[in-house]
Amino acid sequence: YGCAMNFSDSEIVASILSSEGYSSTKVMEESDLILVNTCSIREKAEYNVRQRLRIFEKNKKKGALVGVLGCMAERLKKKFLEEERLVDMVVGPDAYRDLPNLISGAEEGEKGVNVFLSKEETYADIAPMRLDTNGISGFISIMRGCDNMCSFCVVPFTRGRERSRNAFTVVAEARDMVDQGYKEVTLLGQNVDSYKWENPENGEKVSFAQLLVMVAEVSPLLRVRFSTSHPKDITDDVLYAIRDHHNICNYIHLPVQSGNSRILDLMNRTYDREWYMGKVDRIYEVIPDCAISTDIITGFCTETEEEHKDTLSIVEYSNYSMIYSFFYSERPGTLAAKKYEDDILLEIKKKRLSEVIEVYSKVAFEVNQKDIGQTFEVLVEGISKKSDQELKGRNSQNKMIIFPKKGGVAAGDYVNVKVTEASRATLRGICL
Repeated sequence: YGCAMNFSDSEIVASILSSEGYSSTKVMEESDLILVNTCSIREKAEYNVRQRLRIFEKNKKKGALVGVLGCMAERLKKKFLEEERLVDMVVGPDAYRDLPNLISGAEEGEKGVNVFLSKEETYADIAPMRLDTNGISGFISIMRGCDNMCSFCVVPFTRGRERSRNAFTVVAEARDMVDQGYKEVTLLGQNVDSYKWENPENGEKVSFAQLLVMVAEVSPLLRVRFSTSHPKDITDDVLYAIRDHHNICNYIHLPVQSGNSRILDLMNRTYDREWYMGKVDRIYEVIPDCAISTDIITGFCTETEEEHKDTLSIVEYSNYSMIYSFFYSERPGTLAAKKYEDDILLEIKKKRLSEVIEVYSKVAFEVNQKDIGQTFEVLVEGISKKSDQELKGRNSQNKMIIFPKKGGVAAGDYVNVKVTEASRATLRGICL
């Protein structure tokens, strides 16, 4: 979700700058302005950004301006301006409207910083400029910030408190995307399920479940996805909305982080192992053909081998269709960095991560085998990467399905595909 949020932010930035006469280019050498949108979720991200900045030295010599945007900008503002001489401006995720002023200052030789965190900014009035898109799937940011103080996470400190967009602007953006030919939208937020907006005109409150339905009703041909969910906020109303609307996808990203209750408590996740398992049970009870994906962190502070095994077993229990797994890397400024010692050896963290991936691979293979013989509605995304004689697309469960080309079938079409074989990551089939 971090990448998706950053991509959505980049579209907002592009829109703001287009009104100032800027246009985007895919040829770096032509750039007068280079902006790097950053994430602070993992330690490697900072290293990658610093390496990327080295690439821009030639542009800098030609007079190009370089800015660092997003979460890392907010967290490392001083570091970037003092240590990275290439950087002209540092702009936090709530300060993109100030970019024209900061650019003007940078053109006069002034280094610019604005990392102010807002309690109101949602960019609801800015129509994002769709960048590098296939014209079929797009994102709508419905809220910003996060109020969950998970001890490992830097997001509340880099993106501020939760605030939700006006529901009617979300629906209007979805309608505009349909008018442009889009067939799928993903509603984005650090924690979409905690979305809540009150209409100032009549006091009417809109929950996430209600917003889901409002977007789904824009068009029966518009698929609706969402990410990311905190398990504590997935209500039955959300599950019923998915169950009752064909175009709300049967797919929920439900980050568990750890399968052990003590570690979950240290992570300040607000639920324990048994509660999470009950939520998984409830999802499958209401939506039997739902796919669930998750996030997992291995080697969190003081985690024992037995506690790690609890994570392995919850992967098996939950039948995840996809996992995003990482070993723990301490983020400066987080509650964990202040309260706990990062005391698990790196080699043990990596070993536990590989064990999680090994168990998941077995689970995912078995889950996908059950799809053989079934027919799914697939939204065609385009040509398969490995063969120009095959098409690719995703089903409601967000699983990629590859199938031979069929006359008249093109990207953006919905087709029925019968699955004939399955690997851990991909289904293959024939178009009916």
